Amino acid sequence: MFLGDGLEVQPTGGATGEAYVARRGEQQLFLKRNSSPFLAVLSAEGIVPKLLWTRRLENGDVITAQRWVEGQELKANQMKDSQVADLLSTIHGSSELLDMFKRIGNEPLVPEVMLENLRIQTELMGMGIDIIQKGMTYLSSEIEKVVNFPSVVCHCDINHNNWMVDDETNNLYLIDWDGAMVADPALDIGLLLYSYIAEQDWEKWLHNYGVELNQSLRDRMHWYVVAQTITLITWHYERGQPEEANKFQDYLVTLL
Repeated sequence: MFLGDGLEVQPTGGATGEAYVARRGEQQLFLKRNSSPFLAVLSAEGIVPKLLWTRRLENGDVITAQRWVEGQELKANQMKDSQVADLLSTIHGSSELLDMFKRIGNEPLVPEVMLENLRIQTELMGMGIDIIQKGMTYLSSEIEKVVNFPSVVCHCDINHNNWMVDDETNNLYLIDWDGAMVADPALDIGLLLYSYIAEQDWEKWLHNYGVELNQSLRDRMHWYVVAQTITLITWHYERGQPEEANKFQDYLVTLL
């Protein structure tokens, strides 16, 4: 009723249950309930599909409508493309996006806080697993190598499923911004390179992104990948998924 007669709305099947496709005849829209408050900036910079309108419901919920894009998710082997490096560089270099984040109260995620949160997580879960303790020791001993670096807006979930190419325009978009934070860009870069790019190709990928591969960046990327891997281990254990947790434990062994 709020959106008007003749509009058919169906859930898209996403993990949050807050995303919908709306159809009226040939017209389609992507709707989301309580989307990121900086969606307008993301849209203006061409990082996500165009924002068409925003409306507030009587209960306080906010509905956003974006242009429906017929497109394809990137495959893992496409993450090496220069277009990916270009878009991530644009995101990390956006002063408008960073200003918006700061205005709505997002404090930078500094390594000290990240490490303390991991300590609390692992202690609450009683995780005395040797490899996790070894990982925590590594993070503590190497933390001086990752402090006091400039912060940018990081997506924090650069899985290839969140990158989409518009079939019509060939534009690349990075979607699903619910977990974004202000942090060291090495957080995003490290997760992407370690997950998708062969080490011998890191220098080329980073050249397209616009930075040099030096020892400092290597140290920071490695630190954040170790921290994220421990986070994923605890996440899967919390959800009763020991097999998935074990996969990341094995990966942590290789990292350390």
